[in-house]
Amino acid sequence: MAALLEPFVWMLGVIINIYFTLVLVEVVLHWLVHFKIVDLNNVYLAKASDFLTKITQPVYAKIREKVPAVSGFDFSPFILLLVLLFLGRLMYRFDIMLMS
Repeated sequence: MAALLEPFVWMLGVIINIYFTLVLVEVVLHWLVHFKIVDLNNVYLAKASDFLTKITQPVYAKIREKVPAVSGFDFSPFILLLVLLFLGRLMYRFDIMLMS
């Protein structure tokens, strides 16, 4: 039974890691735009930003329902990154447990 679950746990861990990376890139890109280091007039950068926004904003919205912004600072990306880190480590531990 464990051998049957191992690929699914591994794949779930990979998906979590990919989403973590996309959220991290979206946060860094937002900061770069905010501090005027990059400009969204670049077509490719604008498309990348739009894509990242579309895949992260629904999750941010769910987090914002529970944790509102404090003094105008939105903690939802950081909370999501912490949750994804936790889930990634959990999947890693499950994977090790299933392999032994």
